[in-house]
Amino acid sequence: MARRSVLFTPGDQADRLRKAPRFGADVIVFDLEDAITPSNKPAARETVATVLGDPDFDPDCEVCVRVNPSSTAVAADLEAIFGDDRDDPAVDSLMLPKVASSEDVRSLVGRLADRDATLPIFSLVESAAGVLAAPEIASVPETTALVFGAEDLAADIGATRTTEGTEVLYARERVVLAAAAADIDAVDTVFTDFEDETGLREEAAFAAQLGYDGKLAIHPAQVAPIAAAFEPTGEEVTWARDVLAAKRDADDDGRGVFEVDGEMIDAPLIARAERILDRADDDIGPN
Repeated sequence: MARRSVLFTPGDQADRLRKAPRFGADVIVFDLEDAITPSNKPAARETVATVLGDPDFDPDCEVCVRVNPSSTAVAADLEAIFGDDRDDPAVDSLMLPKVASSEDVRSLVGRLADRDATLPIFSLVESAAGVLAAPEIASVPETTALVFGAEDLAADIGATRTTEGTEVLYARERVVLAAAAADIDAVDTVFTDFEDETGLREEAAFAAQLGYDGKLAIHPAQVAPIAAAFEPTGEEVTWARDVLAAKRDADDDGRGVFEVDGEMIDAPLIARAERILDRADDDIGPN
């Protein structure tokens, strides 16, 4: 499933939670962590649980809940969502923030197992320890996406955030490499200025160049520009189709390397063509 645009919605606002699927994001995240003040977390848990348990709430996208990182708070989050009085909540995945080690993810998986639940985990890496442990975090089977959090990372290491982002570039690249090595999704950090569409498009395009599969959104207006950045162009799709068509001919002839429009094609470019078609919106089959 595509995870190009991942849209956060505060968990204490029922109307916004119900409207979130309308904005076209691939994933909507009901936030019980940073968007909620400590005093309002109990009410937010009840609000999220009520929406997820409503039979009329049936969105055509992935529904994720960002739980809290502390053991006490996450226990309360899970009790609200999966308690004995909750019947089949409409949640497809969980996002765990402040992940610093693989054990953090395993702890959440264990808590879910205690409730006879199994869900994919978005592991949000946003500290120096988390970035260094990214390969181990990605290797936990339930981790199906690594998410990079640049703002918290900068605060953790004492860096100053800049428009260029060079202060977090190594970490950004390490996270996407760890995700690729584990063959899971990589989701890039937020772009905080939701009124700067040009800047968002440029940053999302750069994230796609780095190898990310998607990007976090903090405002509905960011969804379309983000999705566009991770959607292959018509030229890319045509090239990929041509490459895979030529590969079939080459396979028939026993050739491992072949030519397409003057370009020599080998295994890495074949893998790129397959990735492009996987990312394409429509159901692309052979010519």
